[in-house]
Amino acid sequence: MKLTTMTMAAMTVGVFAFVTIPATSGKAETPLPMTAAAAAAPQDDDHADEAKDAHGDDDHAGEAKDAHGDDDHAGEAKDAHGDDDHAGEAKDAHGDDDHAGEAKDAHGDDDHAGEAEGAHGDEGGGDVVKLTPEVAKEAGILLEQAELGALGESLSLPAEIRFDADRMANVTPKVSGVIDRLLVGEGDTVAYGDTLALITSRELAGLKSQWIIAQTNEVLAAQALERLEGLWAQKITSEANVQTARAEHESAKTESEAAETELHAVGIDHAALEKIAAAQDGNNANAYLTAPLAGTIVRRAATLGETVTAGDSSAKVLFTIVDDSVVWADIAVYKQDISRVRIGAPVALKSDAGDVIAQSTVAFVLPVIDEVSRTATARVIIDNSDRTLTPGQFVIADLSVGNAAEVLRVPQSAVQLVENRPSVFVPVDGGFAPLAVMVGTTAGGYVEIRTGLEEGDLFVSDGAFTLKAQLEKDAFGDGHGH
Repeated sequence: MKLTTMTMAAMTVGVFAFVTIPATSGKAETPLPMTAAAAAAPQDDDHADEAKDAHGDDDHAGEAKDAHGDDDHAGEAKDAHGDDDHAGEAKDAHGDDDHAGEAKDAHGDDDHAGEAEGAHGDEGGGDVVKLTPEVAKEAGILLEQAELGALGESLSLPAEIRFDADRMANVTPKVSGVIDRLLVGEGDTVAYGDTLALITSRELAGLKSQWIIAQTNEVLAAQALERLEGLWAQKITSEANVQTARAEHESAKTESEAAETELHAVGIDHAALEKIAAAQDGNNANAYLTAPLAGTIVRRAATLGETVTAGDSSAKVLFTIVDDSVVWADIAVYKQDISRVRIGAPVALKSDAGDVIAQSTVAFVLPVIDEVSRTATARVIIDNSDRTLTPGQFVIADLSVGNAAEVLRVPQSAVQLVENRPSVFVPVDGGFAPLAVMVGTTAGGYVEIRTGLEEGDLFVSDGAFTLKAQLEKDAFGDGHGH
């Protein structure tokens, strides 16, 4: 009996599917869908209770053939045991790719496509902190070029923060009188020339009166001299009278200049002199105590209604003003280390926790050893405009001492641990990225860079910790651990 095409297809259920199709006509018939895949179906199929659509012809008209045939759904890729899972998606974990558009999965090469290569690899993670130049400037991010500098051994010594003696003023009255008004108190910030207190002074009133009288006498003497010189030219008066008038004028002029000098000595300038004659009653007795420098009132000993005396060495100081925008750090140098400390040596001031809070250089070493402590003093002048340091504070001074070698160095605060690797931040397109470096000696607030950074390269010298914090924040938000 001849086998028809449909009969042959039915016999392939559960048996090998090697089928020979007789050529009953000249027209080529459509080949059967079940070939070697049907033979393998009993070994690959994991679900015996599923519909037998794969071993028949079709389960639903219009739907593509299932996973054990050729297609599961029209337009979809082959399944996990075939070639593809979903059309448009990359091959799965047992194939090549997991999702189209993403990088290869954990069993392949990459975790996520679209991330920069080496995002978790080179250059301290390769991540970028995106900041515009304007935002970076507002955040205090500063760039410098890597340069060579002297770096010796590290020596840690105790230091005390002190006021700069050139930026400190004790204010006392220049005239005796009674304090009539107080305009500032302790903790107030004042500018140069600001009024601190008003003193009512009989002494000042007397000095101004003397100057007014002397000025008047000088004017009268000048007029008398001019009149006599005119008469002498007409032969009406004698030359002796003219000479007498000249002497009187010179005397009056001298007395006026002396009275003016006394007023200048108590703080009256030329602009104030012009207002004396036109001053209202009582105003000439007002003496204003002004600030000789800009700074902060750290002490006020004056009280309202108190009598103060000028020119008395035993008189108390009424106000103490200090400018702490610049301070001194006096380092106690033991006598055996004095020869190792040199002027210009880098110095880093550290807190008890070891954090660098300021950097500068040795300004000078006092050539005197204290008889009690047996130490010399190395003084460091520090810019304290951010008010980080407080006079009276004790810190640790880390000095670079000994024979210093020229090395590529960066500030210690510029080196941050990124993914457990020392790194510096460098500018890139759109922001800043960490660059892994190899460090060497650390001294005086500087770190030697052996590899990773070249001389002349730009790096973030100030603000690296801020960038690291932002990088970790971004990484946490993306679900990546760094």
